[in-house]
Amino acid sequence: MKVEIWSDVMCPFCYIGKRKFEAAMSKFSDAAGIELEWKSFQLDPTIESGHGKDLYQYLSERKGIPYEQAVQMNNQVASMAADAGITFNPASAVVANSFDAHRLIHLAKKNNLGDEAEERLFRSYFTESRDFGDHETLTQLGKEIGLDETTVKETLASGAFTKDVNADINEAQALGIRGVPFFVFDRKYAVSGAQASETFLEVLDKSFGEWRKANPAAALDIIEGQVCTPDGECN
Repeated sequence: MKVEIWSDVMCPFCYIGKRKFEAAMSKFSDAAGIELEWKSFQLDPTIESGHGKDLYQYLSERKGIPYEQAVQMNNQVASMAADAGITFNPASAVVANSFDAHRLIHLAKKNNLGDEAEERLFRSYFTESRDFGDHETLTQLGKEIGLDETTVKETLASGAFTKDVNADINEAQALGIRGVPFFVFDRKYAVSGAQASETFLEVLDKSFGEWRKANPAAALDIIEGQVCTPDGECN
């Protein structure tokens, strides 16, 4: 059964939500039957990378709130992140346009490394204060998760996967998704936000139970004979 997650790598609740969902999956008895797919979403496509503003100044101007309120708001989020086992360093975060990071994620998805890319990009932004608007940084992060360096460089330079990122964003709009994280289970149920792991587990149980009923495991009528097994036994 497919679970799709719309997310932006500069969204703290997306990182927290990832941890909450992972906690639910660790308790879900049919976790092996879940296919996870990350989808792109941009909270602010207008950001210009390299603008030199810190996170507090950026949020103060974008939301029209005092600088001190932006600091307080992010300190609260950092506390919530810590409860989820995440270190968030908002004072040193590098605010950049996430579009190229999403293109890297699509390249990673093509190589079955989508979850690894999401995790690495989240950590690079929230914990390490790396600049994901910089192609050299993205190339290094891609190498760290197992992508070919030359392929990453060529992908970032060529504009590859632009259509894929835009397709995800357009699909989110069509589904009425206005904020992230947004989890869609078998295109039947959805969970918005970094909900408690118990909520995710409840929806996993419900949606997978219905999916399994509609897609029963194949029951083969086997005629037994002599075979060899991976452990070296032949009989």
